[in-house]
Amino acid sequence: MVNKTAAWYSSWFDTPFYHILYKDRDASEAQAFMNTLTNYLNIPEGGSILDLACGRGRHARFLNKMGFDVTGADLSENSINYAKQYENHRLRFVVHDMSRPLGKSFDAIFNLFTSFGYFENDINNLNTIKAIKADLNTFGFGVIDFMNSQFVMDSLVPEESKMINGIEFQLKRHVKEGYIFKDIAFKTQGEEFNFTERVKAFSLNDFELLFEQADVNLLDVFGDYKLNAFDAGTSERLIMIFK
Repeated sequence: MVNKTAAWYSSWFDTPFYHILYKDRDASEAQAFMNTLTNYLNIPEGGSILDLACGRGRHARFLNKMGFDVTGADLSENSINYAKQYENHRLRFVVHDMSRPLGKSFDAIFNLFTSFGYFENDINNLNTIKAIKADLNTFGFGVIDFMNSQFVMDSLVPEESKMINGIEFQLKRHVKEGYIFKDIAFKTQGEEFNFTERVKAFSLNDFELLFEQADVNLLDVFGDYKLNAFDAGTSERLIMIFK
């Protein structure tokens, strides 16, 4: 049963249809990014990593296979229940609101694949960065992997349809009042579904203000998963490293 009164991210992410629509995300690219990022940060062998807003644990599971002690945290109970089948003594998954500290200490905290800017209340964006800071140890690094909002808005595809697993997803995108919206409509087993993704179109300047308010230091900014330099006009990603 879909909870249509909940915040969009807690209802949409908790459905199986979210995972169907995005099932073809590039696993090899994600693994290469984790290799590059952990090497760049020089995370200690066997070090502790929090994958914040981990979904079904794709990144967390790979980081664990690399030898790290990993905690995956996500608001979606269904995603965490799915991920728990992969748990071991150095990999665990918990249901958690990322705007609050987890209350543990980590060598690194990763917030990946534009898992930020969803909240109805803006203060929770700031609280999330404060929570990351609170859960980092003295030598730890925070990483936010966000979309390059300007690039996304400049290349926005207003309408398209995708046939996946026998379901035709109708997608419509638009920008309004500083947010990027994606309307998702589909019909399956005689029932019609409509969801809307809504992500705040944060720029680097917006993040810099949040970092200043959270009293954290922005150390590096990259524009793709190979950690090339960020260019506001052409980079697909906005990857920020802070502590």
